[in-house]
Amino acid sequence: MQQAGRGQNTPSLRQTLGAWVESKSVQNFIIGLIVINAIILGLETSPTIMAHIGPQLIALDTLILGVFVVEIGLKLIAQGPSFFRRGWNIFDFLVVGIALVPASGPLAILRALRILRVLRLLSMLPRLRFVVEALLHSLPGIGSIALLMVVVYYVAAVMATGLFGASHPEWFGSIGHSMYTLFQIMTLESWSMGIVRPVMEGYPYAWLFFIPFILIATFTVLNLFIAIIVDAMQSMHEQAVKQEEAAITEVLHSEGSHIEQELRAVREELRSLRTMLTQGRSLPD
Repeated sequence: MQQAGRGQNTPSLRQTLGAWVESKSVQNFIIGLIVINAIILGLETSPTIMAHIGPQLIALDTLILGVFVVEIGLKLIAQGPSFFRRGWNIFDFLVVGIALVPASGPLAILRALRILRVLRLLSMLPRLRFVVEALLHSLPGIGSIALLMVVVYYVAAVMATGLFGASHPEWFGSIGHSMYTLFQIMTLESWSMGIVRPVMEGYPYAWLFFIPFILIATFTVLNLFIAIIVDAMQSMHEQAVKQEEAAITEVLHSEGSHIEQELRAVREELRSLRTMLTQGRSLPD
């Protein structure tokens, strides 16, 4: 029975392998390789550097990719089918898998996608994971704001086409041209000297249209985006805090129950000792 109990408590090979792969030292090593790999991919874009140490960089890049493949393989062995139940594992699997696609012939464009391996930092660093998860949680709210933006852009594009299309067809000749021009204005890129002031030469009061549009599209909507993302991050933080508090409460409750059981056992032993002393029996060895 004791041997069976020890066998149950002994971690299996898969559990040991999974704990090793997920250990902090291994994960820090992988993070370092990701950073080095990103630097190598950047250096490979320089013809001068490639002319001097190109083969060495390619060999090192291949070696690092091999380490990534081994890491994913060990995780698959350790976790089995449950590996694909985590979104971040699927993300890592796809990023590394894309790097293994032959970068020749019609698939040569995939060679540029090797830089996606840098995105594995998103899954390796908890802080970055938290930010990405917050962005994903805020997508419904962002979608609503995006729909509002489409409506605002459409209304403004129709108005701009009707007001300024005849005199400035290159900017406002159609709804498509108007929406593109309004997008440039929203980014505040050459909006004044490049677009608005030339329009105001023929329409002195055109600022009454452009200034409110900038205030609505650039500042108000941008702040709404920020507010939604911050609210999502705050909600996730509060949820994480509640989960930690619940876990601590559960641990304290279980420990308190264990202590209470031990106290009951001690009371029973003291009671039995008093009874034996009262009856004049000798204490057992």
